[in-house]
Amino acid sequence: MGLLDLLGLGGKSETVKEFIAKGAIIIDVRTVGEYSNGHISGSKNIVLDQLSSNIDTVKKLNKPVIVCCQSGMRSAQAASLLKKQGIEVVNGGGWQSLQRKL
Repeated sequence: MGLLDLLGLGGKSETVKEFIAKGAIIIDVRTVGEYSNGHISGSKNIVLDQLSSNIDTVKKLNKPVIVCCQSGMRSAQAASLLKKQGIEVVNGGGWQSLQRKL
């Protein structure tokens, strides 16, 4: 396992495609302002600071999750948080980069 794998970035394209095939939802953890300036169609906006208080909401969706943000840093934090809660999740990185992979 390399450094990119530890950061949740290794083999991301393949994993994103696998998650999409399983009906994953995309959660964008940027601020409401950032999200309103552009986002992936169909994604849900849950700001990183509010993610902890929305764990039950995410669990009720009963789907794998792809998290994204502006650059991949906040989504890495979000992925770690969701994994600790037993949610199947992958860090999609920056939303524009993720959009090109869909």
